[in-house]
Amino acid sequence: MIALILVALSLGLSNFAAAIGIGIYGSGPRARLRVGIVFGVFEAGMPVAGLALGRGLAGALGGAARWVSAGLLVATGAWAVLQAVRSDTSSGAVSDDYGTGRLIVTGLALSIDNLTVGFALGAFRVSLPVAAVVIGTVSVALSLLGLELGARIGASLGRRGEILGGLVLIGVGTAIAAGLI
Repeated sequence: MIALILVALSLGLSNFAAAIGIGIYGSGPRARLRVGIVFGVFEAGMPVAGLALGRGLAGALGGAARWVSAGLLVATGAWAVLQAVRSDTSSGAVSDDYGTGRLIVTGLALSIDNLTVGFALGAFRVSLPVAAVVIGTVSVALSLLGLELGARIGASLGRRGEILGGLVLIGVGTAIAAGLI
């Protein structure tokens, strides 16, 4: 069980970092609920999907999963920066709507590598439902913590926080590409 919690924590760290970026962008109660649900479902569901899909697909995705994840996060972050720069900067208000489409892409990008975790969990004879619950719970907790931290940073930065939030997502994508996360 300790190993499972450590795996869940390591998987959740990328969600924590991305949630900081989203929190900077805007994280009211509705956004927090959406982020927690989307990140938790993807983090818990991908190992289950990985186990169900079989080792052959995981082998094919294995090396590419990191690059796909990184590319999606960098693209999402770049889009956020572009939208923030294009938007009216005179209001100073931070939006509370990260956007469901971007949130789903971000959740998917952060959890693609979890497909292979499902295979490892099968080898360790860990109960898949227990693993999904533990990974999902840790993911939600770290995401909410990241959102809170990001919201505090974003509140002090105002509209410029959206640019910083996008840059954080680009940084997380770059870190994944470099193998640091």
